[in-house]
Amino acid sequence: MSSRSQAIADILTRAIIEHRLVPGCKLGERELAEIFDVSRIVVRQALIRLADDGLAQIERNRGAFVARPGMQEALEIYDALTLVEQGVAAQLSDRLGPAGWAELRQHVERQRQAIAAGNDALADVLGQEFHTIFVRLSRNKVMQDIHAQLVRRTTLLRSLVTADFDYCNLIDDHSRVIDLLEKGRLKQAMELIDTHHRSVVRGYIMDRQVFPELSPREALEPYLEPKAGEALRTRRETAQKSNGEAAKHRHSHTSK
Repeated sequence: MSSRSQAIADILTRAIIEHRLVPGCKLGERELAEIFDVSRIVVRQALIRLADDGLAQIERNRGAFVARPGMQEALEIYDALTLVEQGVAAQLSDRLGPAGWAELRQHVERQRQAIAAGNDALADVLGQEFHTIFVRLSRNKVMQDIHAQLVRRTTLLRSLVTADFDYCNLIDDHSRVIDLLEKGRLKQAMELIDTHHRSVVRGYIMDRQVFPELSPREALEPYLEPKAGEALRTRRETAQKSNGEAAKHRHSHTSK
């Protein structure tokens, strides 16, 4: 993949994560090529990357769309997260030293402080970060990459749903996993990781769109470089002006 295709894939990923490109949104090659001022081949490479990450679906004769996962896929994603994190738990149980356990506990404490301050949004972000830190401490790059890909797919779920989480219970799970692993109680820790992820997926209320749908042009404009963004706005204004003049001409012709 070219560096330009990778940069476009990164922008599209960010737009999906930040709920500007919502599930089901069409990712037209021609429109994206115009937005980014690149060839359709470059865009196609970026879309293939998104499809590989599970963020887009490419349908024959229809094109590419932001993926729209359902409950079954959600269960499968969290089952995969469970398996990865259980593998990490087995490694950490034997290898992690005092500094690692302290880092995890400090992060849990930050979560508790966010809850105490009534900041559920921050607690949610920190809760997700806990799992990233947990996997990073394994120092297994392959596991980190697999885990990061799965986490990106969970962001799609959050653009489809409202979530009803008991953050206090989820934080307690994090704390208990640390305690169990530090004491060498690996089996109980692995069972708790499984229970924890099942609690998360049960908190999703599917099939309800909770973010406004924007056109790709509107969604991507904040991520474009200033010159590209200005060029896009100019093209849009020109098109609007042309459409307005065409409408006036049709009206004038009809009046005659």
